[in-house]
Parts: sequence; C-alpha cells; structure tokens
Amino acid sequence: MKRRDMLTSDNSRMSGRTKTLLRSAEEKTHASNLKNSLSNRHVTMIALGGIIGAGLFVGSGPAINEAGPAVILSYLLSGVLIILVIRAIGEMAVARPAAGSVAEYPRLALGNWAGFSVGWLYWYFWVVIAAVEAVGGAGILSNHLPSVPSWAICLGLMLIMTGVNLFSVKMYGETEFWFASIKIVAIVAFLAICVLYLLGLWDVSPGTANILHHGGFFPNGGLAVVVAGVSIMFSMGGAEIATIAAAESKEPAKSAGRATRQVMTRVMIFYVASVSLIVLVIPWNGTNFTGEGIQSPFTVALKQMGIPFASVAMEIVVITAVLSSLNSCLYITSRTLFALGRFHDAPKKWTTVNKRGVPTWAILAGTMGGYVAVIFNYFFPDQVFAFLLSSSGALMLIYYIILVAAEIRFRRRLEKTDPGSLKLKMWAFPYLSYIAIGWMVAVLILMIWLPSTRAQVLLSVASLIVVLIAYVVRRKFGHTVPGERV
Repeated sequence: MKRRDMLTSDNSRMSGRTKTLLRSAEEKTHASNLKNSLSNRHVTMIALGGIIGAGLFVGSGPAINEAGPAVILSYLLSGVLIILVIRAIGEMAVARPAAGSVAEYPRLALGNWAGFSVGWLYWYFWVVIAAVEAVGGAGILSNHLPSVPSWAICLGLMLIMTGVNLFSVKMYGETEFWFASIKIVAIVAFLAICVLYLLGLWDVSPGTANILHHGGFFPNGGLAVVVAGVSIMFSMGGAEIATIAAAESKEPAKSAGRATRQVMTRVMIFYVASVSLIVLVIPWNGTNFTGEGIQSPFTVALKQMGIPFASVAMEIVVITAVLSSLNSCLYITSRTLFALGRFHDAPKKWTTVNKRGVPTWAILAGTMGGYVAVIFNYFFPDQVFAFLLSSSGALMLIYYIILVAAEIRFRRRLEKTDPGSLKLKMWAFPYLSYIAIGWMVAVLILMIWLPSTRAQVLLSVASLIVVLIAYVVRRKFGHTVPGERV
C-alpha cells in the first residue's frame, strides 16, 4: 500500500512539473510583447497563400517532365505527407500557441537540444530560401529593366521586404493578404479556364489523350513518380508559417486550428488539381521545362488554350509569388531568432521589440543572412551559393522529422496533464505520426541513393552536426534559462 502511494505521489509530481514547464513556455510567449495585430483575414490568407510559391508555378514543370502524367500521383502523395506534418504541428500550435513555434515545441517535448537544433536549422534554411527568392525575382524583373544590374534589383527587393517587416506585423499581414489574394485568384481563374476548355466550350477538347497517348500514364515508370515527389515535397514546404503567424493573431488557438485545416484542403486544390488539369491540357513531353529559359507550365497551358497575354499574366503572378515568399521568409527568420533569444540560444537583444511590437533586431539579424547570401551569389555564383543551396537541401525533412517526433511526446504528455487543450488532434494517433516519420526517412534514403541529391543530404547532415556541436558548446559555456530543461 505504501509503495502504491509512493508511485501515485511520484506521478503527481511529474504531472505537476510538466504543467509548470508548459505554463512557463506559454507565459514566455505572452510576455514577449509581440502585439496580436493579425486579424482573422490576415491569418486566413497567410494559410491559403503561404503554400503557393514559385515552386508551383515554375517548379512543377521539371516534375511533369520527370514523371509524365503520373506526376498527379507524385503531387498527391507529397501532399498527403505535408498534410500529416502540418496536422502534427497544428495540434501543438492549437494546444500551446507560441511565437516561433517550430523551435518551441521540440524544446518542450524532446529537450533543449531539439529546440536549439530545430531553431537554428529552420533559420538557416529560410535564410537561404530568402536569397533564392530574391535572386529569382531579380532575374524575372531584369527582363523588363535591362539597364538595371540584377544585383541592384535583388538588393532593392530585399530592402523593400525588410522595410515591410520592420514597420509592423500588421503591415506584413496586409502585404501578404494582397499577395496571397492575387495568387489565389490566378489559380482559381486558371482552374476554371482549364475546365471550360476541356469541356470543349471554344475549341476541340483533347479529353484524356494527353495522359494516355504519349507513352501512357506511367511513361517513365513507377520509380519516376517517387523521384519527382522529392522536389515536389520541398516546393510545398513552409505551410507551417500559418501556425507561427497565428500566435500573433487576436485569437491564437482558434486561428491556428482554422489555418491548419485550410492548409490541408488547399494543398489538394491548388497543387493536385492544378497539375492534373495541366497534364490534361498539354502533352507532358511537348515542352522541355528543364532547359534554358524559365518556362511555367501554367503559361504553356494558357497559350495552348488560346488565352491572350498569357505570358505577361503569368509573369505578374510568378513575381507576386516570389515577393510573397520573400516576405514570408523574412518574417519566419525574425520570429525564429526571437524565439531562440528568449531561451538564450541567441543574443538576448534579438528579443527586443519596438513600440509597435516588432522584434526589430531579430528582423535585421535575420535579413543580414539574406544579404550575405545574395552577395555570395553575385561574387561566387557557382561555388558558395551552390554550397548554401546544397547544404540546406534536406534540412526541411530533418526538422520535420524532429517536429513530428516532438508531437508524439507532446501529445502523450498533454493527454495525461491537460487533455482539454487537445482541440485539434492528429488522426489515428500515433500510427500516422510514425508513418509520417518513416516516410520522411525513406525519402532521405532515396535522396542518398540518387546521385543528383546525395550531396544535399550529406551536407544537410553536416549542418545538423555543426548545430549539435554548437549546442554542446553553448550548454557548457553559455547561460541556461532556469526551468527550461524537460
């Protein structure tokens, strides 16, 4: 009897300690002085538009060449995996909304090493993506501004988006609202035009000929579906930004739940439906999307359907997508540094906010990485910049694996200590969580097997090792926040 009482007492103490840790993290978030300036419409559009980038409008082309009509399955499978990851993140975000959430939850669930590692890997990944988007946007605009050097346009884009983020979080939300609106209207219009064309309203409909008469549905074999899925999955990355933005909304938990559900639906509509209609409208092997000169399959499809000014219209949409992605990259990097600073994993100064509730120093520090990457691209386009891209190539998979692992432990802890907070749950827990982890590990193995992506995995793993070594050094010589250890 005494032994049973002792065990009960120990369990009570453990539950109380867990509650204290979770409550401490929540209090840190509310004490951060980040203003809840984002309205529901801002968070909604960030959720809707955040998953739509140049990876869809331009990156879908090489995937179509790789897998043929079966690219539909590639997008479907990749979409399911991303949905599982976002559902896992959303579950934690609804239970405990937190600014910089991708770094907060691994820390709470798995320990300081996980929060430190995911935070810095996440920051590094999006700094490189910011540089890529800036360079890509400059490349598009330079076609219309031939007298202006590409590096000057690139720098100008970075400065403008930095200014937007520095002004206020509401300005970021408003800018992203209109960027996302343009992208969504463009895709909805594209889907409608394709459906009308395939119904034969103004021309002879190709029907199913383009997916059956050019080598069949699997012209390059089943393996090509899996290979194409690797690049497709990376084009869908960043959907979790809606859960980060939700922490700065007026109703964090409610906004996080709504954003998570919307992201899941829109992945299927915007990605799977768009690509399905493209391969129905144009022959998959009719255009070489991997050759010189960037071509969007959306533009090719619009031209095939006889839509006037298709190239100009899609170029406007693509540059909007690039600016939207760049805007979000700067937002993500600043909030990640802000979260790291609160736990002394980054300079404490980066948690300072101005009177508008904007983490000024975190934004400047985050954008500096983008400026440096752009400089590297200018002086060493074939060396350093290529290295940055390769070393971050598989990081998304690595931190997604850690995040889903954190969700498993987080969920089990909350089921014992605060089950009422689990208002948005992962389906078929824990089986789908384990399937998602196994799936991502399998993708990493495939990337190692493929010569074209092997270096990305090895360099990304090297980046993880560097971060873990930095954590060991920080733990030995740095300051530890009381009560942060789980």
